[in-house]
Parts: sequence; C-alpha cells; structure tokens
Amino acid sequence: MGEIKNISEGLKKSIVTLILWIILYIIVTAFVSTFIPSYLPEAKKPIEAYSAYINIGLSLIFGYMIIKAFSDIAYLSLRVKYTHSTASAVKNLFQILGIGVLISAIAGASAGGAAGVALGGFIGMIIGYASQHVLGQAIAGLFLLIIRPVKVGDNVTIAGETGIVEEITTLFTYIKKEDNDIVLIPNNMLIGQKIYLLKKEEQKNHK
Repeated sequence: MGEIKNISEGLKKSIVTLILWIILYIIVTAFVSTFIPSYLPEAKKPIEAYSAYINIGLSLIFGYMIIKAFSDIAYLSLRVKYTHSTASAVKNLFQILGIGVLISAIAGASAGGAAGVALGGFIGMIIGYASQHVLGQAIAGLFLLIIRPVKVGDNVTIAGETGIVEEITTLFTYIKKEDNDIVLIPNNMLIGQKIYLLKKEEQKNHK
C-alpha cells in the first residue's frame, strides 16, 4: 500500500514537472525572441544573427527535459501493474524514440521548407538505422518482460548457454552459469530462438 502511495505521489510530481518544463520553454523562448529585442534594442541584431543557434539550443535542452519527464510518467503509470524491469523498459524505449524524433525535428526546422523535410527525414533514417539493433533489443526485452516466457530464477538453455536467469533488463538477459560466469544475451536473440526450461524437480535439484 505504501509503495502504491509513493508511486501515485511520484506520478503527480512528474506530471507537474512536465507541465512546468513546457511552460518554462514557452516563457524562455518568448523572453529571448521578443522581450529582450523590444527592451534592449542593442541586443536585437546579435539575437537575430544567432537566432537559429539559440532556438536549437533551447529546443535541445527543454526538449530533452520534456522527454525525460514524459518517460517518467510512462514509467510510474506502468509501475502500478508491472514490475520495475517492465516499466523501465518502456521508459527507456520512450527516451530513445523521443530523442530521435527531437533531433530529426530540429534538423528539419533548421533547414526550413522542402529542404527541412528532406533533411529531417534523412537524419531520421540515419538515427533509425544506427539504433535499429538497440531498439530491436529494447522491444524484444519489453515483450519478454510482459509475456514472461522466462523469469528470474529459471534454469534455462538459451542461445547455447545454460544457467540460471539472474536478471532481465531492457537490452540483455543475464544468465549465471554453473562456473558462476555471467553471460549477457541480447534480448532479440531470445525472441527468434528456442528456449529450454528445466522441469521444476530438476530446478530444485540444481539449486
């Protein structure tokens, strides 16, 4: 009960934080682009000359904080029903996708017009290609945490490795072998391969 209360309070704080970051972004942008040039005419030309760089900087800083706050909301919303590992996987996925979209949008807006659309799409493709393995592993990890074909404590054979499942994270599943070595198996390998589970009796004997 106490944990649920803490999650509820954390969720409220995260929502307030998200709203505050959005409002602060609007205020700071308006202050830099409108208020300062109006009341400090000598600063108008430098601001206009570097307006693109200023906007990019503000978008990166506030955009990242907004994405982080939104990811925290997603995490805390899922923590009511799911474990930390599952909620954390969703949070990381939102952050990866959000940062990719943010960079693509900034690049497209900076170029402007048709060139901006083309540049934004091109950078989006590059980011997508560069992060496809990471995203693939993250999505696979999310499926593993929700569907739960294996869980912590299971004695399994996966990708040619046999041992006890120590931990399932967003990107890797940790297998502890009989010699106490830890093997990190990418989660996308688990989705496409057979998983051998020992019977309960065998698991007890193994322990």
